[in-house]
Amino acid sequence: MSERGPTTVQDEERAYLWRLHRILALYVVGVLAFLALMTWAERQGLSRHWIGPIFLFLTVMVYAGIGVYGRTSDPEDYYVAGRRIPPVYNGMASAADWMSAASFISLSGALYLQGFAGTPGQAGGLAYLLGWTGGFCLVAMLIAPHLRAMGLYTVPDFFHVRFGGRWPRIIAALAAVLCSFTYVVAQIYGVGLIASRLTGVQFEIGIMLGLGGVLLCSFLGGMRAITWTQVAQYVVLLLAFLIPVSWLAYKQLGNPLAPLVYGTQISKIADLEAQLLDSAAEHQVMLTYLQRARDLEERLKDVDLALEREREKGRERIRALRAANAEVGLIVSASRELSSLPRDAAAARERWTREMRENYERARPLGGLPQHSQAYAGDPNGSPQEQSDYELSRRNFLALMFCLMVGTAGLPHLLTRYYTSPTVSGARASVGWSLFFIALLYLSAPALAVLVKFEVMQNLVGSSFEALPTWMAQWARVDSSLLSVEDVNGDGIVQFGEIRLGADLIMLATPELGGMPYVVSGLVAAGGLAAALSTADGLLLTISNALVRDLYFHDPQRRASPEQRVILTKFTLLAVALSAAFVAALKPSEILPMVSASFSLAASAFVPAMVLGIFWRGTTRQGAVAGMLGGLAIAVYYMLSHVPVLQFLPRWLMADGLWFGIQPISAGVFGVPFGLVLTLLVSWITRPAPAMPVIRSEM
Repeated sequence: MSERGPTTVQDEERAYLWRLHRILALYVVGVLAFLALMTWAERQGLSRHWIGPIFLFLTVMVYAGIGVYGRTSDPEDYYVAGRRIPPVYNGMASAADWMSAASFISLSGALYLQGFAGTPGQAGGLAYLLGWTGGFCLVAMLIAPHLRAMGLYTVPDFFHVRFGGRWPRIIAALAAVLCSFTYVVAQIYGVGLIASRLTGVQFEIGIMLGLGGVLLCSFLGGMRAITWTQVAQYVVLLLAFLIPVSWLAYKQLGNPLAPLVYGTQISKIADLEAQLLDSAAEHQVMLTYLQRARDLEERLKDVDLALEREREKGRERIRALRAANAEVGLIVSASRELSSLPRDAAAARERWTREMRENYERARPLGGLPQHSQAYAGDPNGSPQEQSDYELSRRNFLALMFCLMVGTAGLPHLLTRYYTSPTVSGARASVGWSLFFIALLYLSAPALAVLVKFEVMQNLVGSSFEALPTWMAQWARVDSSLLSVEDVNGDGIVQFGEIRLGADLIMLATPELGGMPYVVSGLVAAGGLAAALSTADGLLLTISNALVRDLYFHDPQRRASPEQRVILTKFTLLAVALSAAFVAALKPSEILPMVSASFSLAASAFVPAMVLGIFWRGTTRQGAVAGMLGGLAIAVYYMLSHVPVLQFLPRWLMADGLWFGIQPISAGVFGVPFGLVLTLLVSWITRPAPAMPVIRSEM
């Protein structure tokens, strides 16, 4: 039996790599040819009602086909893709895994709504860029190479191997489920948002349509199929992001290299903001919203009486319309308004309180948006209130950036990606390639926000309500919180304060806002779908692995073959996906806050014990358990104590306001240091005593 020499192995690896390059090149050519064909078909008269479903169906079918082709029951392939993914492709897959719905759909929206540095109560979009990018430096330096060197399958495996015993692994598995489930709900929400817009179906049905593609990839082939699906998805989302931003840059500035030229528009936006601040029409809009907020505040003084008064007004209006033989449509509309009133006083208080805050926010200059190029809210040399706003804005910016950076180093689905590298050096190289592929999009995200804001201020503001484009009404039907335009001051002209755009809309509506062919809209939606699906695949696999490998089969009494474990993992993945779809259908929050919360949870639960476990031999099992539980408990408590639906709990259970003015999504800024100190302290207390030398006496 002959043995293969080093040259033969190298030749095989080289041939394998070139085969992958050829397949990728053919795939890119195929995608570009498909876009050219769809552009030609649109010019020939293909209806928009067909373009959206075609993009949705074909992209999901391509991903599903890769999933079917990569199906496997081999544990090494299912859990870590056989540990033979080359660094450049691992970097592309990691970038797609990372470019979730939050990055693709919501990041530019955050920069549009919050500017670079944000408001006193909300960190600016630049915190996301810096935090997420800096987190990969921590992954490369502190964690990924060390985990890969141990040859593990999941992150809870590390805690079991390093600290021993049952509890480190159990706690790590439960924490992985918690932060990953929060993350995956946000992705499936994005899937439903895009699928419903592309096909015109209801939001809930859109969720199920997109979920089919997720399950075919991750259910059949595990990490092997997910990896190659994510490579394909990265190509789609890269084109979907760069084409519209380049188009807008060329349209406005005559140069498609948006990251290099968009700075010119920032000064123009500053001039337009100054004009809006002096506009009499904008001041009328602000006063109208202020009056609405005060009316709602007056209702809240006696909710029962106000609710009954509103019902009586509704009934009286219907009677008057019927007495005047008004059109049926007006009577039906009045009946709907009456039936839409809150059911009881508790529901009325919750709704009116939310609407009051929204109206007070929109009664501020620029509709409550900060000036785009402002460093921080407020003024360090201004009035006491301005100084307080400045300090709170800066504090929340730094807190969120810290949580995102440290959370990146602790996300289980991201760290598992580097288990698929062939070697430790390959894991380091994979992180480098990940940063490169992520930077291609992240450098363009601020440019897109600036170009879209200029487009809105320059072309949409000042137009007639009668001439509003149809896409605005179509998006408003998908979800009124995404887009609403109301002629508040009754002049028939669109004012900036009358436009309300949600963060999840900015990227998806960019092609229509910029007057691009509808094919570009289909491509952007397909890119957003690819971003959401790629991350959902990895998250669902992480959750199912934690439940099956790290919890269920951790009990030595439960014995099963590796193939049986893989089969059980697949069905657990199916159950988790359906549960996440149910929660996403409830629309619990926007995408970005949910994703940010998962980073705080991952940072608090994993990073202190993991980093100390890697670099300090004195870290004990008891210290790791205490640190993980303590950090996670602080983060969860601080988040839940500020959830509006939980305000009915006893006062002593809730946090007394914001700690140091930090928003709940940055709870990791408290959980990480608490977990770190607790791990150090308990490890120091429980460290084993040094062995005493044995003294032998001679007789």
